[in-house]
Order: sequence, then C-alpha cells, then structure tokens
Amino acid sequence: MNSKPYLIESLIGLGATMIIAAALGLYMLNEPARITQAQTDVLNLQLDEAMTLYAENCAVCHGLNGEGISSVPALSAPALKTMPFEELQKTIARGRYQTAMPAWSMQDGGALSAYQIDELVLLVQYGDWNKTGDRVINLGLAPLVPFITDPDPALLAEIAKLPDGATLQTAVRIFAGTCVACHGADGVGTSIAPALNDLDTREKLPEDLTRTITYGNTGTLMAGWGNTLQPEEISALVTMIKRWEEIPAGTIPAPNIPIPTTQESIALGSQLFAANCSRCHGPEGQGTPRAPSLNVKSFFVDKSDQTIQQIITNGVPGTAMPTWGDRMSEVQIQAIVGFIRQWEATAPEVATITRGGGGPPWKRNNTNTNTSLFGLLPSTNTTTYTATGQTGIQQALDWRTLVLAGIILTIAFTLISSGFSALKKQKK
Repeated sequence: MNSKPYLIESLIGLGATMIIAAALGLYMLNEPARITQAQTDVLNLQLDEAMTLYAENCAVCHGLNGEGISSVPALSAPALKTMPFEELQKTIARGRYQTAMPAWSMQDGGALSAYQIDELVLLVQYGDWNKTGDRVINLGLAPLVPFITDPDPALLAEIAKLPDGATLQTAVRIFAGTCVACHGADGVGTSIAPALNDLDTREKLPEDLTRTITYGNTGTLMAGWGNTLQPEEISALVTMIKRWEEIPAGTIPAPNIPIPTTQESIALGSQLFAANCSRCHGPEGQGTPRAPSLNVKSFFVDKSDQTIQQIITNGVPGTAMPTWGDRMSEVQIQAIVGFIRQWEATAPEVATITRGGGGPPWKRNNTNTNTSLFGLLPSTNTTTYTATGQTGIQQALDWRTLVLAGIILTIAFTLISSGFSALKKQKK
C-alpha cells in the first residue's frame, strides 16, 4: 500500500491549518489594540457631543475656552482633570448651593440627561479647550466678555425725570452690570436668553417675575439671583421690566467687543458674502454705485462688530440695504461680520468704487463662482483622544496561544486531507 499520497495530503492539511492558526493568532494579538481603538473612537464621539453641549449650556458662564468669567471658576484648570469622576458628575447634576451654578440633571429639574452629564465630565478631564472654543464660536454662542456695559449717561439722566426715576436708574445699572450679556442690549434678547423688553414679559405678574429672578428658571440658563441681589434690587428690576416701554432705546448698549472668529467661521462668512453681499458692495467690499464701501478705514473706525451685526440683521430703512435677520441665522450673520472685519488690517484710507458691480451676475466680472447661500461648516473636531495611551499591536504571546494554534492547524489539515482523499476516489 502506497502511503506517499496520504503523506502529501497530510502535509498540505498541516500547512493550511498552520496558516489559519497564524491568522487567528495575529487576530488575538491585535485584539487589545482593537479594543483600545474602539474605546478611543467612543471617547472622541462623546467629546464631540460634549463640546456642543458646553457651547449651548456652559460657555455663557464658564467662558469661551473654559477659562472662567469673573467669579465663575475655570473648567480648564489642571486640578479638575484629576478630580474623581463622581465628584464632577455630582456637581454638574445637582449644582452648588448658594452659587450661580444650577442643577443640570433632569432628576433635579435640569435640562441634561445622565449620559450628557457624563459627556461633560469627560470634556473637563480629556477635552481640548481650544477646539471647544472653536465649536462655541462656530455655533454663534460665544459669551460677551466683559459681561457688563455702561449705560448711556445722557439717557440715564433722562430716566431720572420719569416717575420713580431713581428706582428705574438703579434697575438700569443692575441690568447693565449683570444681565446684558445674556438678555442683550436694552433687554431685546440674544441667542442664549429671551427678550425681557417685550409685551409678553411686561404682562406677567410682578410676583412671577420676582420669583424667576430670585430662584431662576428650571431647565434653562437662568440661575437664581436671590443670593446675589438684595430684595430691593430685584424689585427695581421687576419695576423696570413692567415699565420698559418708558426706557429710551439705547440706554443699555451691548458690550463693545469683537466677535470671535475661526477659520471655519471666516470661510462661511466668505461664502455668504459672495452669494448675498458682493452684488451691491463689490466682491472685495470696495463698494459700488448701489451700496457704500465696507473695505475702507473709516467704516471700521466708526462701527463696532455689534453695530455691523445690527445693520445686517435689521437693514437700513430708506436705503437699498434689506433686512437679513429673517433670512439668515445669527451664526451666519456673525460669520459675515467676522469676514468683513478681517479686511480692517489692509483697508485703504479712500475707497475705490467698483463700477458696474451692481448689475446682474452674468454682466459682472466676478471670478468667484461660489454661490452657495448656506455653506456647510467642516468638522470642528480634528483632535484624536487616546483612551488608555496604548498604541500599536500588543506583542503579548504565551503558550496558550501556541497550543490553540496547534489544535486549529491539526483540525484544518485533517479536514483538507479528507477532502483531497474524497476527490481522488471520485476521479478513480
């Protein structure tokens, strides 16, 4: 009996089994690295979501980059990175008694789920605050710093002539010092807090307004001010809210600070300007016979970013400048302001008007072909976070791996040999 064919078949089966075992062994060796990468991917996803949560809920008090504002503590402090996870979790969930830090857990009347609170804790301990600041800016939620502004002295003097004018003056000063950053100039509201200078608010009962100012508003950014303001100061604010139609417009201006920008926001502003503004103001803001120059020194000297934003939002009555606030979001308008402001460094003293710039697009010598009205921001999260610091394939190899590989190889060779035998018999 010739055993040579069976020997060849056995060798072939053994080789195939060894290949399978080797592949399985490599998979086993790479498994720790795969798990680490999966953990890192999950962490990156949670941090990306946490940056948006921070922008929407926390930046107004803790600052653009977690640096803290005034007496509000910084979240970017190194000590918080090593604080026990549970302590940070509890602080966010339940707040801090007798401070402006409210409870954010839904179980305590807040607006965040337990999972979202965990994501914010991860941001504090593992996040990139520069990337977080960019996210805040790109969402148009950058806090106004400083928080305070100075009431117009002339208009403040006029208020003194009103009935109970001294109380109204006190309220105006308090609002300018504590409320304007959230509720906006003259109380007209912002993207993070509603208007107080409107009919619906004025029609609320005084006791309801007093309770909201004193204890805050559950599920919103409105913290209680009962531990910061005296009862008579809260009463003065309620009086002003009820009589706000008597307060001259412009009494409480917005803080005069530049609108922060990122590369993404400037790129968005460029797209929006090219699509909506260049027809009248020229492709580089030089101006046309239809609209004035924006790219000139005098324009930037005379107008703050808030003023430019207001002009774009509300238009200019009696001119060709339309209202854009009902066609663009606040984020988009701020992006245009940031794009325009970057011309200031090279703006000429005298504008050079672009002739014919007001005609139809097909008659304009404009090489900018980007006509997208609502550009999409590229991803703001480019940082890769490592969950455990492990990288590459782990080189752990022990006898159990070798034994398993041997068993699998033997089984594979046996199966392959049987297949070859059956094939030969069929041929005979």
